[in-house]
Amino acid sequence: MKLALRATTSLACFTIASMAAMPAFAQEQTAAEQAAEDAAEQQAYDDANIIVVTAQGREQQLADVPVAISAVSGDMLQKSGANDIRELNQVAPSLLVSSTGNEANGSARIRGIGTVGDNAGLESSVAVFVDGVYRSRSGNALSELGPIDRIEILRGPQGTLGGRNSSAGLISIYTAKPKFEFGGYGAFSYGNYDSMKVEGGVNLPLGTTVAARVDGVYFKRDGFYRDVVNGVDVNDRDRYLLRGQLLWEPTDALTARLVLDYSKKDESCCAATFVQPDFAPLARVSPGLDSFRMPNAGSPALTSTANPIIPVLLGLGQNPAALTQSTFDRDIYVTQGRSYAGETEDYGASLELNYDLGGPELTSITGYREYSNFQGSDTDYTQVDILYRAPNENGGARAFKTFTQELRLQGSAFNDRVDWLVGGFYANEKLAVRDNLRFGSQYGAFAPCRIVNAINPALASPGSTGCLSAGGRAVLSGANGGAGAFGAATPAIFAGLDRLAGLNDLGSTTDFYNQKSESFAAFTHNIIHLTDRLDLTLGLRYTHETKDFDSLLGNDNTVCPAQRAALTPLLGIPGLGGLTGGLISLACQGNSTSELNGATFSDSRSENEFTGTGILSFKATDDLLLYASYSRGYKAGGFNLDRSALTGTFFSPTDTLGASNISVVVGPNALANTANLQFDQETVDAFEVGAKYSIRDFTFGVSAFRQQFSNFQLNTFNGSVFLVQNVNACTSDLNGADRDAFGLTGACDADDVTYGVVAQGVELEATMKPSRYLNFTAGLTLADTSYEDNLIGNENGSPLDPALRLLPGDNLSNAPEITATASASWTPPIGNGGLSGLVYVNARSVGDYNTGSDLLFGKEQDGFALVNARIGIRGPDEKWAIEGWASNLFDVDYTQVAFNTPFVASQQTYSAFLAEPRTYGVTVRGKF
Repeated sequence: MKLALRATTSLACFTIASMAAMPAFAQEQTAAEQAAEDAAEQQAYDDANIIVVTAQGREQQLADVPVAISAVSGDMLQKSGANDIRELNQVAPSLLVSSTGNEANGSARIRGIGTVGDNAGLESSVAVFVDGVYRSRSGNALSELGPIDRIEILRGPQGTLGGRNSSAGLISIYTAKPKFEFGGYGAFSYGNYDSMKVEGGVNLPLGTTVAARVDGVYFKRDGFYRDVVNGVDVNDRDRYLLRGQLLWEPTDALTARLVLDYSKKDESCCAATFVQPDFAPLARVSPGLDSFRMPNAGSPALTSTANPIIPVLLGLGQNPAALTQSTFDRDIYVTQGRSYAGETEDYGASLELNYDLGGPELTSITGYREYSNFQGSDTDYTQVDILYRAPNENGGARAFKTFTQELRLQGSAFNDRVDWLVGGFYANEKLAVRDNLRFGSQYGAFAPCRIVNAINPALASPGSTGCLSAGGRAVLSGANGGAGAFGAATPAIFAGLDRLAGLNDLGSTTDFYNQKSESFAAFTHNIIHLTDRLDLTLGLRYTHETKDFDSLLGNDNTVCPAQRAALTPLLGIPGLGGLTGGLISLACQGNSTSELNGATFSDSRSENEFTGTGILSFKATDDLLLYASYSRGYKAGGFNLDRSALTGTFFSPTDTLGASNISVVVGPNALANTANLQFDQETVDAFEVGAKYSIRDFTFGVSAFRQQFSNFQLNTFNGSVFLVQNVNACTSDLNGADRDAFGLTGACDADDVTYGVVAQGVELEATMKPSRYLNFTAGLTLADTSYEDNLIGNENGSPLDPALRLLPGDNLSNAPEITATASASWTPPIGNGGLSGLVYVNARSVGDYNTGSDLLFGKEQDGFALVNARIGIRGPDEKWAIEGWASNLFDVDYTQVAFNTPFVASQQTYSAFLAEPRTYGVTVRGKF
C-alpha cells in the first residue's frame, strides 16, 4: 500500500509538474513558430525587394547587369502616385520627360540628350516600349499607365537586344500581367483643380491554363491656366484608358499573352505666358565673339513699352495685364474665339509568344498600333490675332499606323559558357500630318508694323493702313529733299506696306504630308563567360531603313505672289535689299503662298547602319561587379514635315532690318528642291566604365560615361519657322565664323568634320534598407552635355544656321550639370491588428540650365528642387488604404521650355510653357 501510495504520489507530482511545464513548452513552441513566420515574412520581403530586369534579354537581378540601368518597381510607382512617365523624373536623375506645344510630341531626355521640338518627322532619341512593343514617339506614352509591374530605364545607345534603335537610351514599361487567381482592386482620388481619378480592375482565372485581366483608368482635372478672354481652362485633363489581357499557358513550355488597349484624351493644350526677364536678352548681331555671351545691356526689357513691338501689340488690343504680370501668373489672354482644344486617340494590340524548344527559347512579339492627335492653337500666344491653327482634324494633326514584329531566339552553348541571342525586327509605319497654320485677322495690321519699327519705331501707327499714319507717310515722303526716304522706290515701299494690310485670315487651307517608313534589322547579343567571374558581351546590329515622303499643299494667300511680283525688282538695289526682302518675307511667312496651292512634292531616302556593343565585366567578389563598355548607336534620319523647310533663301548684301539674312521665296521653282526637308541619321559613340555593389540591405552603383554624337538632330523655332538641322563640328578653327549670325560663312571641308555634341559625366545610384519597414534611395548625375566649338551643319561641312549662333561651346538646352534625386519610404505596423502606415517622400533637385534650344538669353531656368509626398494608413494585407498626397509640395514655379514668340529680333518677346503647380488630394483604395 505504501508502494502504491508512493507510486500514486509520484504520478501526481509528475502530472502536476507536467501541467506546470506545459505553458512554458507552449510558449517556446509559439515563439519558435513566430520566429519561423517572421523569417518567412522577412524572406518574402527580401525577395520582393530584389528587382529582376530583362535589360539584356534575359531575366537577371539588377545588380548583375553590366549596363547603366534604373529600375522602378510597381510598388514604388504606386507610392509616388505616378500617372505617366513624366513623373519618373523624380526617381531617375539622368531622365527628363517633358511636354510643350503638343503632348503628342512630348520629349524624353537621358543624360541631357533627347529629341527637341514639335515635329512629327523626328523620331525619339529615347525609345519607349510598352510590353515589348515600340511606341514610335515618346509622346505616345504620355498617358495613363494603369497597373505596372516595373519600368526599366536604360542609359546610352541601345539596339543589339531587339526592338528599335535608340541613340540616347530607352524606357521599357511592363504592365501587370493576368494571374491565375481571382481578385480585383479599385481606387478613387480627389484633389485640387477639381481633379478626380477613378481606377479599377479585375483578374479572372478562366480555367487552369487561361487567365484574363481588365484594367481601367479615368482622370479629369481643371486646367492650371485660365483663359481670361474666352473664359475657359487650358492644360486641363480629361482622359481614360482601358486595357484587357489574356494569358494562355497550355504547357510549361509555351505561354502566350494578348494585350488590347484603348485610350483617349479630350483636352486643351498647351498654353504659354510671357517671359519677364529684367533685361533684354537679345544677343548682339556683331562679329565680336564675346558679344554673343553677353546680354545687350543697352536694350529695353522684353515686355517694356521701350521694346518697339510692345506698343504695336497694345495698339492692336493686347491686354496690358499679360505684359506686366509675373511669368507664373497663370492668367492667359488668348485671341477671342481661338482655342487650344484637341483630341488624342491611341489604341492597339500585341501578342507575345514564348516557346521553350527544349534548350533554346523562341520569343515573338507582334504589335499593331494606331495613334492620332489634333490640336488647335493660338500660335502667336498673344491676344492679337496673328497666327492660329483651327481645332479640327486638319489643325496640327498627326496620325501614326505602326506594325512591328520582333523575333528572338536565345540559348546557351559550350557547356553554358556562351549565352547567345539572335533576332530580327521589322517595323512598318505610316505617318500622316495635316496642318492649317493661318495668318490671323490682325496679321495685316501687325506685319507692316514690324517693317515700320525697323525704319523708325516713332512712326508706327498700328491703327493705320500699312502701320503708317498720314503724318508718318509725310515724314518718309519728304525726307532727302523731297525725294523720299527710299528715293524713287518710296512709293513702291508704301504700296508694299499697304499690300500687307490685306493679309488677313489667309494661309494654309490644309497641307498634307505623308511618310512611309520601313525598317529591317538583324541583331545578336552574346555573353561569353571567359571564367566563372569574367564575362565578355558582344552585340551587333544591322539596320536597313527607308522613308518615302510626299506632300500636297493648299493655300489661299494671294497677297504673297502680288508682293513678290511688285517688289522683286527692288531686291538688288543697295540699301533696300533687306527692307524689300522683309516685305516679301512677311507676306510669304513660313512659305505661305497661293502659288503653292495644289503643289506636290515627293522624295525618298535609304539608310544602312551597323551598330553594336562590347562589354567586359568582372565579378570581383560575390557582391561587386566591375565593367567597361563601348557602344555605337544610331537614330534614323528623315524629313522635316513643315512647309517652312521648303523655303528658298535670299541673302541680302545690305540689311536695314538688323538681320544678316532673310528667307524669302524667290519664285515657285525655288521650291522644287526638297533637299532642305531632309536631315541625316544621328550616330553616337559611347564609352562607359562602372561598378555595382550589392548586399542584402544596401546597393550602390557608379558609372562614368562619354558619348560623342555626330549629325546630332536639332529642331529649333526661330520665331518664324521651325529649323531642323544636323549639328557637327570642324576640327579646324573657324575663327568665330560659326557665331557671326551670317549663313554663308563658317563652312569647312567634309574631311574636316567631326562630332558636334558630347555628353560626359558621372552617375551614382544607391538604395539602403536599414530596417524591414524603412527604405531609402538616392541618385546623383553630374553631366556636361554640350556642343563642341567650331560648329557646322551637316556632314558635308555646310555652315550652321544663324539662328543657332549661340550654340558653340555651350550646354544643350534642358541639360543641367547637376541633378540629384532621393526618396524615403516608411511603412511601420500600427498596433497588432495588421494595420500599417505609409510615409513616402521623393525629391529632385537640379542646377541652372537654359530651356531654349537656341540658348538665347532670358530662357534660363534657375536651379530648383521638387518634393512629392504621400502619407496614409493601410489595412491588414493592404486590403484597403487611405492616403493623402501632394505633388510639387512647395509649389515651386519653373519653366519647361521658353521660346521665341513669333516676332523678329530686335523686336522680340519670349513665351514659356510652364510646369504644373502644386497639386494635392486624397486617395482611397481597396482590393480583394
